Amino acid sequence: ARRGSGAHTDLHLVLMPASALALWPSFKAMAEAAQRRGAIGLQLRDDVGRIGREGEEEMLRVTGGVNTHRGAIWALGLLSSAAALDVSMLAPAQVALRAARLALLNDRAAPVTGDSHGAHVCRLYGVHGAREEAQLGFPSVIHQALPQLARSRAAGAGEQNARLDALLAIMTQLADTCVLYRAGMAGLTRMQSGARAVLAAGGCASLDGRRCLRDLERDMLHLRASPGGAADLLAATLFLDRLQHGLPAQLGSL
Repeated sequence: ARRGSGAHTDLHLVLMPASALALWPSFKAMAEAAQRRGAIGLQLRDDVGRIGREGEEEMLRVTGGVNTHRGAIWALGLLSSAAALDVSMLAPAQVALRAARLALLNDRAAPVTGDSHGAHVCRLYGVHGAREEAQLGFPSVIHQALPQLARSRAAGAGEQNARLDALLAIMTQLADTCVLYRAGMAGLTRMQSGARAVLAAGGCASLDGRRCLRDLERDMLHLRASPGGAADLLAATLFLDRLQHGLPAQLGSL
């Protein structure tokens, strides 16, 4: 975002943090609901769905109708609730499993609609979307992003480069519905192969990796596509990483 709006003419650096800040009360409310309910069940699923929809309305109010973080509300809302259910078991796989169990439950008050961009793309290409990623326990986060984040940190890549590498690890295999919607299967293939090339060249901390990253960025801009789904999962990755390296005081004291 610091380098520009990329493929999105409606997003800019001021808008993104304002939107993220507006969502903090929603995530806190989901965690509080989880601790109040004390167990995974339909009542908690209803709570999380209702709070998430209210959070989405607030996001759209703050951004003037721009969808900045809808996917992140889904992923981080589930994970916040799952983490708060048992603060003694905060290993990423443990939290992701609880989130998956919650995601598998039906949100009884959810509006009946299948006309979202993501839903359309999933039907058209026969791929899994954000819902299935959560219901499977966030495999892109657990098996790709978190291990890559640890490897890049251990190699001395620096935190920003390590996080970029984690994002690229997600991009290597995710059927990103944001990219599919804008650029089709050819765009998705370019994203995945380009991300693999960056990591194979040494990642974002290496000169060769940076060259490959610039090539990928150029091509994605040309396609007017950006990996919004992967970005949502990077947020989930960093949340789980933060949990395993130290419980935020706010969560533990709810």
